[in-house]
Amino acid sequence: MVFMTTDEKERYNVVNLFVDRHMQDGRGEKVAIYYLDRQITYREVQEKVNQTGNALKALGLGMEDRVLLLLLDCPEFVYSFFGAIKIGSVPIPTNTLLKPADYAYLLNDSRAKVAVVSEELADNLTAIKDNLLYLKHIIVVGKADGELQSFDTLIKGKSTELETANTGKDDPAFWLYSSGTTGFPKGTVHLHHDMAYCAEHYAKGVLKINENDRTFSVARLFFAYGLGNGLYFSFYVGAATILSPSRPTPEHVYEVIDRYKPTLFFGVPTSYTAMLQLKWAKEKYNLSSIRHCISAGEALPKVIFERWLETFNLEILDGIGSTEILHIFISNLPGQVRPGSTGLIVPDYEAKIVDNDNHIVQTGETGTLMIKGDSIAAYYWNKHEKTKQTFQGEWINTGDKYCQDEDGYFWYVGRGDDMIKSGGIWVSPIEVENSLMEHPAVLETGVVGSGDIDGLLKPKAFVVLREGFEPTPELAKDLAQFVKNKIAPYKFPRWIEFTPELPKTATGKIQRYKLRQLASSSGEKAQQTV
Repeated sequence: MVFMTTDEKERYNVVNLFVDRHMQDGRGEKVAIYYLDRQITYREVQEKVNQTGNALKALGLGMEDRVLLLLLDCPEFVYSFFGAIKIGSVPIPTNTLLKPADYAYLLNDSRAKVAVVSEELADNLTAIKDNLLYLKHIIVVGKADGELQSFDTLIKGKSTELETANTGKDDPAFWLYSSGTTGFPKGTVHLHHDMAYCAEHYAKGVLKINENDRTFSVARLFFAYGLGNGLYFSFYVGAATILSPSRPTPEHVYEVIDRYKPTLFFGVPTSYTAMLQLKWAKEKYNLSSIRHCISAGEALPKVIFERWLETFNLEILDGIGSTEILHIFISNLPGQVRPGSTGLIVPDYEAKIVDNDNHIVQTGETGTLMIKGDSIAAYYWNKHEKTKQTFQGEWINTGDKYCQDEDGYFWYVGRGDDMIKSGGIWVSPIEVENSLMEHPAVLETGVVGSGDIDGLLKPKAFVVLREGFEPTPELAKDLAQFVKNKIAPYKFPRWIEFTPELPKTATGKIQRYKLRQLASSSGEKAQQTV
């Protein structure tokens, strides 16, 4: 048997596609990144990527060495991400909202030798440096104090020429740690071909992205969703991305849209809800540049879609993606939106909904969503049993409960562990939440199961009220009756607890496991509705 080296088979490094190719295609002087008052061209990006790659090589990094990126959205994220991949190393974009102990786990689990960190976040790493087993260098974007190294100083004088490493399309390119609701985060290993697959089939296939587009994403670059929205979608076609290091408050998001005129705007349900609360925004800010609004992260309530459409005359294309599949694989299509649904399967992905015995369910029945497509991660780093549970041959078990209608649209029912069995009948918290969201008093809500006096589970709703409404027993009863009138009466919330905010992940997903904990310890705060 003759074994071929990587040189003898097809050599592939994704940086050639996303960065270097634009020089050959004549886009060197085209703007790639809008950042604060700067406009950075594709030529400048390539030069900085190459300098960063050479600087990392000078630190001793090579094939498959990990580089943790703890960065706000900035050009240096782009340079570090692609610079590491170009030399065969593996960048790990990392959540900027965690605590030092979390970073200690991520650094030791990944065995990263280098961390590139924003100045504002550097204390998170210096606080734990004595507990780190493998980290050798901390590179700071901004001012570097003490033993830390400055990013600008590190790359200064480095060559702007860099040959790509001897990688193939199935080599590891980058990791993303999945958040999950329980247990430790899992290092999700993505390969060199994964980004191109998402860009081709979703960004081009669904959004029809082209080099004249400008993208802006509320989700940050360290999220799987944000990494596509804010980086590799635009770089795939030679378009421009708009990056901002600032917290995406509603006012800031509107200001960025008004100033930089994005054509593709990527939000999450929480951000759309918050933006709609600024009643004067329609008069003050200009959203006319946007041709598509996109949402993912969690299911978009029908009422938010309708309010956004009424306010700005823009559809929101809701979809579902995951860290493991990298980006959106089911989506509503322009002009074919079915409000409240997740949409249709994205071209070149496959979906099936199965029961507990892995048999495909009938149309309209609820089961577990399984997905097949070539952007699925290779495995979880150092998590063999979890890998076997999730990655099943060519298919991945998403853990999401779905049903599909006769027209092929997918409807989200909830996570498997979020379902409520009330009176022997399964109740979807999403259905109850969507009904509550249609009440004019409700801004946000999360529904979980809570035990009654006999220990039987019944729906309980945590409700954030819109401005101008007061939490009263009368309002709680009104909300319960409102739900009874809209869906099957047995699904109505038996208790309503008014709260100023809901616990959420960094991506804006409601953390129902925390609500379940609150439900078991805060019964006296809830308004009984029966």
